[in-house]
Amino acid sequence: MGADEGRPSWNEYFMNIAHEVAKRSTCERAQVGAVIVRDKRILTSGYNGSPRGLPHCTEVGCLMENGHCVRTLHAEQNAIIQAALHGVSTQGAVIYVTHQPCFLCAKTIINAGIKEIVYGKEYQDDRSLDFLKQAGVKISILE
Repeated sequence: MGADEGRPSWNEYFMNIAHEVAKRSTCERAQVGAVIVRDKRILTSGYNGSPRGLPHCTEVGCLMENGHCVRTLHAEQNAIIQAALHGVSTQGAVIYVTHQPCFLCAKTIINAGIKEIVYGKEYQDDRSLDFLKQAGVKISILE
């Protein structure tokens, strides 16, 4: 029996952590978690929730526009913002996200210098995948 038998792969390990982070989400429409990793070390994490100091969806309800809740920041945005707040470079990192990034998050990920995305649940946004591919960001699905 090999030493790694029964252990999760690194991708599974970090995706499992992203799922735990998602449990902190304060939007009932979708619980999304993100973990930014470089060299097998967690740099930051984020989940979808309201801006600091503002009421959460769980307190006052979702703020809906065009079928989307706009009260919250997305998990990817929050993870990247945490890196910026704490002076942590995301250049060359991998982001693990429970859901496929939307178009806005894809553009943010590109500009944050993140080189790879590993995501779980698909989100129907072909533009985001197209932009990520054009920018040379590696994309993997891990369900």
